[in-house]
Amino acid sequence: MYSLDVNFLKDRPAFQKKPERKGGIALNFPAGNLIPVYVGVGLGVGLPVLLGVAWWFLQGKIVELEGTVAQLDQESKRLDTEIGNITKIKAETNGIKGETQALVSVFDQIRPWSAMLQDLRDRTPAAVQIENIKQIPPVPAVVGQPPNNPAGGLEINGLARSFNDVNDFLLILQQSQFLKSTESRILTATLVDAPLPPGAGQPTTGVIIKPPQVVKYTIQSSMSDVPASELIQELEKKGTVGLVTRIRSMQQTGVIPK
Repeated sequence: MYSLDVNFLKDRPAFQKKPERKGGIALNFPAGNLIPVYVGVGLGVGLPVLLGVAWWFLQGKIVELEGTVAQLDQESKRLDTEIGNITKIKAETNGIKGETQALVSVFDQIRPWSAMLQDLRDRTPAAVQIENIKQIPPVPAVVGQPPNNPAGGLEINGLARSFNDVNDFLLILQQSQFLKSTESRILTATLVDAPLPPGAGQPTTGVIIKPPQVVKYTIQSSMSDVPASELIQELEKKGTVGLVTRIRSMQQTGVIPK
């Protein structure tokens, strides 16, 4: 007869053989999703690389911008030099224009005496005699202001048959384009004995003949300040050919407007 000897104690956990531990540390990773671990490792490695690439790129841009700035500085200096030269040329040009304009202004204010005397001869009535003509210099201007009439004026002295003849002579002078009508006036007008002709004397019979009385007058007027370039037709009528030719030549060159 056989007997079964079954030992159930060996199957109990307390009697299970424990595995032998070898040297070293056993790493027990938690089971589950490892994506966060990979992401962390990727960021730890990739972020410094990205920063390095960005720093290298920025350094290249900085060098490029510094070169551009240097070129712009050179261009700015060159343009400043050219602007200075242009400004100097403009100043010189304006100075020349100012001198030319001043010269033209003086030239345009010329009143030829030949034309003025011819105008006075044409306007003197038969009953009026001119003894002398005196030019009146212009009144000095106030500091910083131009003179009222840079051309000056005229003073005409003579004899007339009557006061009416003197008034008529004044009205005729006021129509002259060489004189200012508003500033033409009679300064004096008095009755005097008519002067005897040269070489004439009282008769030897002893009878004194009283000469007729005439009006001794003084008329004063200012010269017109109208530019000579606007009096070309009048100057031509009075025979001033040379001045008219010069004025028209300057008009053709544009120095004096037409």
